[in-house]
Order: sequence, then structure tokens, then C-alpha cells
Amino acid sequence: MIIEERDYRVKVGKLPEFVRLHGTKGLPVQIPVLGNLIGHFTTDIGGLSRIVHLWGYDSYAERERRRAELAALPEWQAYLDEALPLLEEMTSRILLPTSFSPIR
Repeated sequence: MIIEERDYRVKVGKLPEFVRLHGTKGLPVQIPVLGNLIGHFTTDIGGLSRIVHLWGYDSYAERERRRAELAALPEWQAYLDEALPLLEEMTSRILLPTSFSPIR
């Protein structure tokens, strides 16, 4: 298993709006396509105005296939038209579990 950590920095003062938008329009499109949502968080200490998602995939190939399928959906593109103006930065990391990780 691989885990993708997607970290978004939201414009100051726009976090509640982004969380609402993502919960009502983004996730309903993402979950059926991407599948394994491990967690969805906002930050409380450290870098603020951030939202972090963790998505699980069986392989890099599965991740690539699912992300391409999502990108091709008109409803995803419509969501992005609303969401992207609220964001300042996005980073993505692939996390690999250690041999003793409870998530594998």
C-alpha cells in the first residue's frame, strides 16, 4: 500500500469556505473514484489555514489510473473552478509504510 498525503494551504480567512465546498462538492466526486480516504484534517498548531487528505492506494499504477479518471470528470473540473481560487499552495507526498506500521 502507498498513501498519498495532499496538503493544501488555503487563503487567509477562506478555510471555512473551502472546507464546506470540498465537503459538499469535492469529496462526493472524489470518493467514488479514488476510493480509500484514510483521513481528512485541518491544522490547529503549526502552519494554519491548511487542509490535509490521506488517500490509500494499492500501487503507484492504481493511483495514477484513479487520479486520471478523476481529472477527466466534468463535475471534478467544475469543482476545481470554484476551489482553486481559494488556494495558495498544494503539495503531495507519497508515504510508504514501515514494516511495523499498523497501516499497510
